[in-house]
Amino acid sequence: MTNNQKATTAVRAFLLAACALLVAGPVPARAAALPTSPAGDWLYVTVARGEPRSGDLRGTLLLCDPPQGHEQAVRACEELRAAHGDVGRIPLKETFCPMVYAPVSVSARGEWGGHAITYEETFANSCVMAARTGAVFALPH
Repeated sequence: MTNNQKATTAVRAFLLAACALLVAGPVPARAAALPTSPAGDWLYVTVARGEPRSGDLRGTLLLCDPPQGHEQAVRACEELRAAHGDVGRIPLKETFCPMVYAPVSVSARGEWGGHAITYEETFANSCVMAARTGAVFALPH
């Protein structure tokens, strides 16, 4: 058998197998075990330099029972407790930020006090982000 004949035979076998799968129809997938949510109050926080869905993306799971997840977890959890888990209710820190446009996009998804939490925002720069969200998104660079 020549190389051309071998190649033709292999292509035919592949096409026959593909046709058999199409005729058989979809095969139900086995249900995958879903990961369980952490107990207590928690948020999965992400920080992206640049516009949303672009740039340098970092993320971590912030757990607050006990505080862990990033370097400032204790402070972040305290601020979240005071705001009842609502990142948007963390008091604005009075600070002077440079008027430099270097956008930072953040998101938080999780559970606080038994309620689903979702937060997304793009700030002009990291200084403005820290002034408005405290330590929640203080992830290492």
